Order: sequence, then structure tokens, then C-alpha cells
Amino acid sequence: MLSGRPCCSAGRSHRSAGPAQIRTLERQPGAPLFVRDGRPTVVGAETASTGEGPRASRHAGDQQDECRAHQALYTEAAEAAHGGGWGIAGVTQRSRSVVDALRPQDGLYSFTERRPEGPATRVVGTVTEVLHATDHGARLGALLASPEVTVVTLTVTEKGYRRDAATGGLALDDPLVRGDLAGRPAPASVAGQLAVGLRARLRAGGAPVSLVSCDNMADNGAVLRRLVREFIAATTWDDRDRLLDWIAGSAAFPATVVDRIVPATTDTDLRTAARALTVDDAGAVTGEPFTQWVLQDTFAADRPRWEAAGVRFVPDVSPYQLAKLRLLNGSHSLIAYLGLADGCETVADVLATPWGERTVRVYCAEAAQSLPPTEGLDLPAYIDSLVDRFANPAMHHRVQQIAMDGSQKIPERWLAPLRELRAAGRDTPLLATALAAWARLIRDHSLDDPRAGELRRAWDGPHTDAPARLLRLLGAEDLADDTALIASVRAELARPRPPR
Repeated sequence: MLSGRPCCSAGRSHRSAGPAQIRTLERQPGAPLFVRDGRPTVVGAETASTGEGPRASRHAGDQQDECRAHQALYTEAAEAAHGGGWGIAGVTQRSRSVVDALRPQDGLYSFTERRPEGPATRVVGTVTEVLHATDHGARLGALLASPEVTVVTLTVTEKGYRRDAATGGLALDDPLVRGDLAGRPAPASVAGQLAVGLRARLRAGGAPVSLVSCDNMADNGAVLRRLVREFIAATTWDDRDRLLDWIAGSAAFPATVVDRIVPATTDTDLRTAARALTVDDAGAVTGEPFTQWVLQDTFAADRPRWEAAGVRFVPDVSPYQLAKLRLLNGSHSLIAYLGLADGCETVADVLATPWGERTVRVYCAEAAQSLPPTEGLDLPAYIDSLVDRFANPAMHHRVQQIAMDGSQKIPERWLAPLRELRAAGRDTPLLATALAAWARLIRDHSLDDPRAGELRRAWDGPHTDAPARLLRLLGAEDLADDTALIASVRAELARPRPPR
């Protein structure tokens, strides 16, 4: 699968006798193009619904649904427009479901764009290999060491990085990190996998490589660099200083902004893909029509010509990063928590309420005051686009999914702009509403969060103290001591329902 570079078109295929598989797709005139190329170019790591680790090819990534609905499509479009022989080896860490789904299909899968007027389905052929990080640890290590692999992308969600909540650095007391530092044969943490892979790469000749975090974190490139370096510094390797010096000169960690809403795949999505393709696809993914990718132009080695597919390369991605984190992701979290309290199931349900669109617009107007003016970034137009995207009834994006892992998301989405706005003397009523909505969720609903137990215990004792206790758990002592903010959050908590 990694040795050739055939190219073919794929579309409808007659079902053969027995279970239909997407790999039975044949050439059909006028069918959508997909590219099959065996050169390992991108290694990728994913966690959300599939795992948490790096991916292998000259390009790599994590969080399989999101990567396959975003980076893989850009890579395929770049390959079709420019060539170069790029393919993707996908690596998942926890769940083996994506490996089980894609291996029998030779890495082929479908992407369905959820358009308001109806779904549009196509086949994607850039994934040339699918691995599980620990089951196939030797193969992953070989790919990370290979000079043919020049890009590694990661989409592992915020919690997948195993960061210390207080310092933002590597959580050295995390069980996965501790086990890797103790010499676990197949590393289980992202930092451990990358550190071991980079060490092998240096020993194999030290070809330069770029490692790209595609997760919703401010300064995600710098964060990834720090975590890898801190892992290496904590080892007892005799070559750790040499490895750190080599990384400083031969490994790049570009920052990036990935923007496409990718809901979890449902049984309905699988049926939709099967109807469109006339074959079954166990690896189908879906996403919204909107897509954007902004990359810092600091790569250390060759890469796909993503600019031919519409990717924007800039010297500094931080204005785009902050806009997405604080406006899209921040408002997403807010309406998810408010929607759960009001009995809404999806984001479109929230936008259909009398308060949904108004809440998004007022929140974004407030949070936008914390953003620097940036040439080429039209914030009013961006906010208008968010309303349209959220209101798309075809997305069926469940608010329960968005509400997961709040303790990992809130610091960058809400607390950073809160600090800046309050330091500037500005009022923050919608950010106070947001904190109250999150606190109410912890109090009243089941919680899917790595710190669920600690968060629930914040409601032990006088409930008036809960908002400050929750903020302290997030390392926000300064905001916990802001008496005016805490009073606003308490007042919002006294409201039984979302704003009308």
C-alpha cells in the first residue's frame, strides 16, 4: 500500500455478492477523483473518537475523524493539483475501531459534506496505512525515524497532551507519562511517542522534520515543542542533550489553525454514505461545508503543496488562532452548556431558540474586544459566518459532544479573554454567563471530563463558594479572587434557565 502511486477515480459501484466494501469501488466516468499514492509522507495522530497519537506518512496526524475530514482532504487536493507523491499513515492510540474499519478498505473512506440542501459524499484516498500506536509500535517508530516521513501532524484534543494545569508544561506525574519515562517498550503518551521517534530519527541520520499540532490550543506549535523537550529532559538517556540540540536545529513546530466542525459519525451517517456510494463504508466521516486551514510558514523539510488546495501560510497564526478559540470555540462551549440546560440536543436546536443567535452574537462581540486588529481578518463577517454555520440543520452536532472536557477547554476559550478584558476595565457579562453555565452543568448533569471528580467536589459545602473553587481548580486564582466576577457568576447561577 505504501509502494506505488496509482491514481484513479471513484464513484458508484454495483454491489457484489456478499458484504459490499468500499474497496470494491471502480472507475466511473465523471466520478470524484481520489489519489492513491504509496510514498509515506505524513504521519498523523488522533484521539477524539479514535485514539491519541502520531500518524505516519510524509504527513502525520491524530483524532482520526477530524483529520480525515480536514487535513487529509487538503492533502488530497494538493496532490491532485501539484503532485509530489504524498500519502498519510494514520495512527490511533486508544480505540482500535478506526484500524478495524479502514484496514479492510485499504485505507479508503468517504467524506460527506453536510450541506443544508442535502449531503454530498465523496471517496478519499490519501490514507495509505492505518496503525494503532502501541499494537504497531515498531512500525510507528520506523516511520518516525524514516527520512521519507517529513511531516507529523497531531489532532489529539487538549487532554491528549497530558499538560499540567498549573504550569502548562508536561504533567510528569501523569500515569502515561510516568510509564513512558520508566521505559515502557511501546510509549503511550504523545510526548513519549514523539520523543522516542525523534531519538530514533537522530540515530538514523537526523533528517529534518516538521511536527504540527492541529489542536485548539493557543501557540499550539510552541506547546508541542515544550512538551517534547520536557519529556526528553526528564529522561535518563545518555544522548538527551545531543537530541535536544538536534531538535533545536532540525525539527520545526509550526503553529496552525484548523477550522471545520466535524461531528461524531452516527449510524445515520453510515447509511447516508452507503446510499451515496452503493457500498458500505465502515470508516465514513462527515463535516460542515466551511473549511479553513492556516499554517505558520516555518517548516523544516519538504511538505505537500497545501497552498494549491487553499491553505493560507502566514508568518504568525496567533490572530487567527485567538479568533477561532475565543469566538468559534468559546461560543460553541457557551451554547452547548446553555443548550443542555434548556433541553436542546444539537447546536442547530440552540440557534432555533429565541435566545440562541442573540447569545452567540453578544458573546462574540464581548470576546472580540480581546482580539488584536489584524489585516485580512474581518471579525464581523466571521461572526456572521459562525451564526450561519451553527444554524445549519444538516450538521446534527450534539451539544453533549461539545460539552465534553470543559476543564481542558475553558482556560483558553474563556479565562484568557476574561483576564485581558477585566484588566482593561471592561465588563464581561457574557463570559460570566458562560462560567455560570459550566458550573451549572457540573452541578446538575453527568459529566464527561478527565477531572470530573474534582469538579463535582467543588459543589460540596456552601454553594456560593463553588464558582471560586472551580476557578481555582483551573489554576485561575486571580479570577477566583475577583469578587465582582464571582458575584456576577453567582447571579447568573440564580437564573433557572438560559436568557430569553
